[in-house]
Amino acid sequence: MIVVFDIGGVLIRWNPRSLLRRPTRGVTPPPPSPSTARSIDVAAMAGVVAGVSGAMKARAGALPKLARELHLFDGRWVEIIGIPIEENVALLRRLKAAGRPVHALSNFASVKFALARRMYDVLNAFDVCVVSGHVGVAKPDRRIYEILFEQAARKPPELVLIDDTIANVRAAETLGMAAIHYRPGVDLEAELKRRDVAL
Repeated sequence: MIVVFDIGGVLIRWNPRSLLRRPTRGVTPPPPSPSTARSIDVAAMAGVVAGVSGAMKARAGALPKLARELHLFDGRWVEIIGIPIEENVALLRRLKAAGRPVHALSNFASVKFALARRMYDVLNAFDVCVVSGHVGVAKPDRRIYEILFEQAARKPPELVLIDDTIANVRAAETLGMAAIHYRPGVDLEAELKRRDVAL
């Protein structure tokens, strides 16, 4: 079985809410309400991060009160990127060292992904890398999974997805993939061994 990594939240830490608490031109904004923070996360995944054409503009138009925050997120995106999740990066490198293919399936805008690849060398290690900004569709839309199957030349049961978003995990499972919902405290090595992935 071939491992397919999500990137943000699995290989690299990121926190879109943190940007809303940082000062802009010397002014520190108040903490966002939970509902605002959730809306920003949804918008980010729908457009800013995913890089699907027109989604950012459409989302800002639908949420005019959040337009400033959305554009702030887009313009200062690099500030929310954190450090690599070392244990997961080490796991990826072990798979590569053992001669096993390693793929990626990520909601990531094209320009931002190019920048992230310069920042983090591990993002150049994938055999197949399907990025929403490149293909014009984002998880959990089934089409982006189908593109992965086509590019990897593999059937769904031959792949296991690691993703930190439960909707993406469920979409993968619906299509016949194995999937692991990653969050802090999950032992990925144990989860992969449970699915007969040799490490």
